[in-house]
Amino acid sequence: MALSNNHICPVHNWNYNQSCGLDSLGSCCTLDHIPLVSKCGTLPPESCFFSLICSLGSFMVILVGLLRYAHVLEHVGPSLLNTLGLAAGWICAAGLTMVGNFQVDHAKVLHYIGAGVAFPTSMLFVFLQSVLTYRAAKTRGHYWTGHLRSILTAVAFVTLVFSGVFFIQESFVLQHVAALCEWVFIIDVLVFYGTFTFEFGAISTDTFLVLLKASRAPKSHKGEDSLPGTEGLPML
Repeated sequence: MALSNNHICPVHNWNYNQSCGLDSLGSCCTLDHIPLVSKCGTLPPESCFFSLICSLGSFMVILVGLLRYAHVLEHVGPSLLNTLGLAAGWICAAGLTMVGNFQVDHAKVLHYIGAGVAFPTSMLFVFLQSVLTYRAAKTRGHYWTGHLRSILTAVAFVTLVFSGVFFIQESFVLQHVAALCEWVFIIDVLVFYGTFTFEFGAISTDTFLVLLKASRAPKSHKGEDSLPGTEGLPML
């Protein structure tokens, strides 16, 4: 939609500032039209859908994170890595909400804060889930799932680093590469989330019961060394 409205340049166009002449028949491509994910949702009407997609996405991240936490809790037991994974997913959801509701051209500081929260925590989430996959693995299929997630995690890390490094450069070519890396990172993370269908197909009511039991804090009881009503009696 953003491309059809000439709000961004196509990814195959590398000639920035060279297609804006008076005799140009194509769309104008400047550094303000780099096809970053944020730029695709800056101007209406696509900004409305961008905000909606990010809000729904943050809700799905919260839901998937909770289901994954319950699944690992059921099969592995209490784990610090599992708790960190849940926290990383929920923090990522908060950052994603900020990204979607504060467009970069209108609230740049808040948008970049949200992106600075969402991208690293998303990377941390997929890394922790890859480690937890190997810890919970019992069959060959589980190990193959772990291998797949490890590959996706490596791709996500490389593209995230390149995206951050190239984004701050002044060269329009490097910024264009940063946009491509950003899209690859997002698609890679979405594929990673899709791999949870292997585990979520085995979720049952027992999984939620384990989650409810874990949410209840243990109650401490004082030891009763004497019978009721005997407190304060003088010792004979």
